Amino acid sequence: MPGMHRDRVRRKPGRRLPRQLLIQLAAAAAFNGYAVGFQKGKIFTGASKALCVPVLNCYSCPGALGACPIGSLQAALGSGRGRFPAYVLGTLMLFGLALGRLACGLLCPFGLVQDLLHRIPTPKLKAPPKIDRPARYVKYAVLLVLVALLPALVSAAEGMAAPPFFCKYLCPAGTLGGGIPLLLANPALRQAAGALFNWKLGVLLVILAVSVLVHRPFCKYLCPLGAFYALFNRFSLYQMELDRTKCVDCKQCERVCPMNVEVTRDISCGECIRCGACRSVCPTGAISSGFGPRPKGARAEGEPPGPA
Repeated sequence: MPGMHRDRVRRKPGRRLPRQLLIQLAAAAAFNGYAVGFQKGKIFTGASKALCVPVLNCYSCPGALGACPIGSLQAALGSGRGRFPAYVLGTLMLFGLALGRLACGLLCPFGLVQDLLHRIPTPKLKAPPKIDRPARYVKYAVLLVLVALLPALVSAAEGMAAPPFFCKYLCPAGTLGGGIPLLLANPALRQAAGALFNWKLGVLLVILAVSVLVHRPFCKYLCPLGAFYALFNRFSLYQMELDRTKCVDCKQCERVCPMNVEVTRDISCGECIRCGACRSVCPTGAISSGFGPRPKGARAEGEPPGPA
């Protein structure tokens, strides 16, 4: 390796600016700005509740000003009316085409919760590839089965509205943002809570505990919205780019990636949540991001790193 590149790699990267955290906090506050709802334990029912936000944000959260797109999609598919969910699906596709998984990395409140928990100073774990790689497909199964097929098939078979299976039996974001605040503010709801809530609470606690050890386990393995946006990651307007003329293949980017993306091999894969961690530690400024066409020198899919 030439001395010039060696010096650039040895340079100690500066501390990562909290820009991602600030954006995440602002997004969480914006999506859940109905503060009175938390105090009174009542769900906001204003006109904005008819609009989908780009992240998992439970409709039943007392502060939620918009609707969760996954909950809305289940409600439309399981309505029993046999109508194509054009509005919800179109909104999801618009978010996907514009942002890809940027919504996961910068806007999702439950992603923020996982990020904060992973900051707790404990030994960290990383699943071996033979477990990690097939497990990444579970979120696509959740999207297909719990979100799409079960509501549609059950409503068609019974001729009536079907339950939102993902929200009812799995979604930890709904339990944290909706179920727990409502129970804390309403004694009657606490008395009515039974086995189903206990199950959901158990799912939430397991995911929160694992988040301390494994970075963003829900995003990696279970989130159906992340699975949907992943389908658009390569084609979205917002892109992460790696300039092969600057890359020295030091792998610092891959060591800090919360999603364990092979950045130097496939930076635009469906697992990248565009959080910017890789860009912040790159010693040569080879990683860029933004809206628009690929910059000159950006690496094509599968192209090997530039010469060191």
